[in-house]
Amino acid sequence: MSMRTPDDLARFIADQSINTRLIGGIGETPTVSAAARGLGVRPEQIIKTLLFLVNLPDTPDRQPVVVISPGESRVETRLLAEHFGVGKKRVRLAPPDVVLALLGFPAGGVPPFGHITPLPLLLDSAVITFGDDSLVYGGGGDHQTMLELTVGELVRVTQPTLLALSVTGTREERDEGSDH
Repeated sequence: MSMRTPDDLARFIADQSINTRLIGGIGETPTVSAAARGLGVRPEQIIKTLLFLVNLPDTPDRQPVVVISPGESRVETRLLAEHFGVGKKRVRLAPPDVVLALLGFPAGGVPPFGHITPLPLLLDSAVITFGDDSLVYGGGGDHQTMLELTVGELVRVTQPTLLALSVTGTREERDEGSDH
């Protein structure tokens, strides 16, 4: 298994005529706030691309699914499970080795497209609320490269299924509204 690089992503972008820009050399971007600082943008402009594994009924293997969501939000596995008609415990975040094997990019640097394995792609509907012309920044193929594109271009290229998948606010704010 060979790891893809920002150069591989740049070739994919050129081949597919995607209106985007790769921004390299911004330093390590291990967190949303670090990526936003490195780019000089607001944290809410950062998106993340995650890989989840869903254990569907009557199938021995877990179904991989790509989820793109706002970087500051937490994807609710309960909402993902409801979409697939399974219990919450049947959904988990893929480990880094599976992310690399299926998508070709390291966890933390995964772009929203250009993956080696075509997989179902869900876009958190919260990203759409930014507006088609809003700039967002996602993984650019490694931990020091980011991708800049508009929400409209992201939707055009990924052709996602839109789904409300995340919650915002602090855990305390979220827990105040819950009954557990």
